[in-house]
Amino acid sequence: MNPKIDDRVPVLIVGGSLVGLSTSLFLGRLGVRHLVVERHSGTSVHPRGRGNNVRTMELFRTAGAEPLIREAASVLAENHGILQVGTLTGGPQEWLFKEIDPGGALARFSPSGWCLCSQNDLEPVLLRCARDLGGDVRFGTELLSFEQDADGVTAVVQDRRSGELRTVRADYLVAADGPRSPVRERLGIGQEGPGDLFHNVSVTFRAKRMADAVGDRRFIVCYLTDPEGEGALLPVDNEADWVFHMPWHPDRGETLDDFTDERCIRHIRAAAGIPDMEVEITGRAPWHAAERVAERYGWGRVFLAGDSAHEMSPTGAFGSNTGIQDAHNLAWKLAAVLGGWAGPGLLDSYEAERRPVAVATSARASARSAEHQHPGYDVTPGTGRRGNVLGVVLGYRYPSGALVGADPAEPVLPERFRQSGEPGTRAPHQWCFRYGTRLSTLDLYERSMVLLSGPTGQAWHEAGARAASAAGVPLDRYLVGGGPDHDLAPEPGADWAELHGTAADGAVLVRPDGFVAWRSPSAAADPERVLGEALRSVLGLD
Repeated sequence: MNPKIDDRVPVLIVGGSLVGLSTSLFLGRLGVRHLVVERHSGTSVHPRGRGNNVRTMELFRTAGAEPLIREAASVLAENHGILQVGTLTGGPQEWLFKEIDPGGALARFSPSGWCLCSQNDLEPVLLRCARDLGGDVRFGTELLSFEQDADGVTAVVQDRRSGELRTVRADYLVAADGPRSPVRERLGIGQEGPGDLFHNVSVTFRAKRMADAVGDRRFIVCYLTDPEGEGALLPVDNEADWVFHMPWHPDRGETLDDFTDERCIRHIRAAAGIPDMEVEITGRAPWHAAERVAERYGWGRVFLAGDSAHEMSPTGAFGSNTGIQDAHNLAWKLAAVLGGWAGPGLLDSYEAERRPVAVATSARASARSAEHQHPGYDVTPGTGRRGNVLGVVLGYRYPSGALVGADPAEPVLPERFRQSGEPGTRAPHQWCFRYGTRLSTLDLYERSMVLLSGPTGQAWHEAGARAASAAGVPLDRYLVGGGPDHDLAPEPGADWAELHGTAADGAVLVRPDGFVAWRSPSAAADPERVLGEALRSVLGLD
């Protein structure tokens, strides 16, 4: 007997934290109806996960949320760099780095920038934006069970306050339900990697005199190395509210009950170097740094995203950013398949693309924790290495997946970042004018495939319309150049073709997530055939 269905949606999202809410935002932008269920009663109340890298902010820019996020993050807008000291008032002092973007060099590569917005400030913004787009987000609602068949997923969810049970029928399920993911466990998907690295207790507190100890050092995080005050200090408002990460050693028999107010206050005073400082403990939460990646990114019509798919050391904030970028990669593919302009096989590329990125990035995050000597991480000195962060953030590539012409021999994370326009890489940023309005080429990529043709690439431009029509694929086309017949005019002195690795008569096909799907360095004898083959291959229409 078939169960009574209470809710029918194309996509059910399990988990309403950063990644789940980002998935909701991205699907909402693409017009995909969905339901989010989150077992907790509301958004996060703990200030954590604050580092939003430039790639993540590019995605929020395209989704229209960037201004609101920067407004929510304004109190930390002047905080930069990572400091290491003995105590705040004594001992050695070293800036591991002092500026996130020294000299403003990042503006060459992106229309966005880094943003410090703590999870408790970011999640309400994402929730507001998601609901404004029609997202059905239900807090205090827990997934109890699910089953999938050839046509969809049937799930039972429960309102934790009333006890009411509802049956949800969805075409697809996205599990953004955290590192202990019940969905992943139910699917029987294992994990690979070194496992647990270290443990901390995150203590929130109020101390007005802490600002005096900090002075004018506006850091993102400060590592304290004195044994009596070892840990990491993070500002919440640069004045009275702060967070302190204290090392926790459960392997030595320590329990959370050992972290009494008295112990925490004593530890924080030692870190500040002010023995009589008044400290009010306002909260504590344990967290675990680990390096694990799921063996698979889903099964059938169920997909893993964020911490359910990968765990990373927090140093560098790679974990949350990788999770948000998982959501963006998956959202456009779900929209394309549900919209009928891509084959179901496109969804196989989600794991093919995102899992190698997680494996490489999680290893880099662990190395960065070693490099920074993160409190509580007992590793051999010299284990870490100074890697190129921009290569991780903007330079990661997909060796295979929904692409044509990517080089599988190239590393997922390059040693140095460069914009190349190669298939499998993030499309280059370039400022252009369209009908007198200045925009980044990255602003063009969200809802459809996009074809950019060089100044003398009219043949590609015209063939694109015919190839897309024949394949039933939405395609936006732009002829790039300075003439009256061109759609985009690069800023004076900029060479679009050189930046994208083509001649003036070449073309580049870009996916809705802003990654290059295919490129032709020059003209072709039969551009309609070549483009048609590329579209069908990328979108799984063959």
